[in-house]
Amino acid sequence: MEVTITQYAIVAVMIFLAGFVDAIAGGGGLISLPTYLLIGVPPQYALGTNKMGSFWGTALSAWRFTKNGFINWKKAVFFAAAAMLGSGIGANLTLLLPEAIVGKIILVSLPVVAAIVIFDRKMGDDSRAGTIPERRQFRLTLLIALVIGMYDGFYGPGTGTFLILLLTEAARYTMKEASGITKAINGCSNAFALITFLIHGRVLLPLGIVAALCSIAGNYLGSGMVLNRGQKIVRPLMLVVIVIMFIRILTGN
Repeated sequence: MEVTITQYAIVAVMIFLAGFVDAIAGGGGLISLPTYLLIGVPPQYALGTNKMGSFWGTALSAWRFTKNGFINWKKAVFFAAAAMLGSGIGANLTLLLPEAIVGKIILVSLPVVAAIVIFDRKMGDDSRAGTIPERRQFRLTLLIALVIGMYDGFYGPGTGTFLILLLTEAARYTMKEASGITKAINGCSNAFALITFLIHGRVLLPLGIVAALCSIAGNYLGSGMVLNRGQKIVRPLMLVVIVIMFIRILTGN
């Protein structure tokens, strides 16, 4: 497929925006993947090229969070492994269940998630962080990584948003720690998927390189805002992502 200058420009702008949103609240794939389809990239190549951009952007965010001490890799590697295991299970489940069924489940659950974000004023409040035993927190995070990994492999949109919500609400991490762990999980999962797409030749490399650079720039800016402003930035953008997901599933687009 030959990509025009106009198509490169569209991808550059939209992938930068997707990286920015993804670094803050997750859900960047809701912007990036439709962009590739919009300019006429075949679905499999769209998925592969999208992974190339998202991997490098997420890797940059993970590096920034690690540098600032918000990712404990001695634990995060176990969470990432659980997410990759879940992703493999989810991918195989796609052979057994129609995607529409999961879409309906998410359609019902999204208003509940939105209500939690809106009405729980203490969401991401660091004063609640660490209020459960460390071992329980570790086991709970493993379970969250496994379950959301399954969702990511089966369906995918909004994975980062769900991770941040569960890690702050259930596992009682600070917003910055939750964002960091989310990047560690997503980064490893994206790397695994990208290698698969590269092996099968489903990545448009020139377009993927442009997307990677723009995703890195967006993630750099977005992760910096999380590190500086935390909850004030994350909660509003999480609501935006949830609304976009709800509309997309409702309309079937």
